[in-house]
Amino acid sequence: MSDLKKYYVYVFKSEKDEMFYVGFTADLIKRISEHNNGEVISTRNRQPLKLVYYEVSLNKYDALHREKYLKTSYGKRYIKNRLKCQLCC
Repeated sequence: MSDLKKYYVYVFKSEKDEMFYVGFTADLIKRISEHNNGEVISTRNRQPLKLVYYEVSLNKYDALHREKYLKTSYGKRYIKNRLKCQLCC
C-alpha cells in the first residue's frame, strides 16, 4: 500500500496573524518547506506557518473536493471545532 499515490489536504496556522491557510499537495514535506521558505505567494507575508492539521486521500478528486470544502465557512467551522483543544493552548 505504500506505493500508492497519496494526496494531502493541509491546514497551516500563521504565527504572525493567527489566520488559517488550507491547501492541497501530493508531497506534504516539500510543500511545508515551500511555504516556510517564502516560495508561495499567498503565504509569503504570513510566515512563520505551523502545520496544524492534514488529511490523506488516495484519490486526487476526493482531496481537491475536501480542500474546497475546508475553504468554505462550514469547513472553517469544522477545522476550529476539530482543533478546539489545540488552538486554545
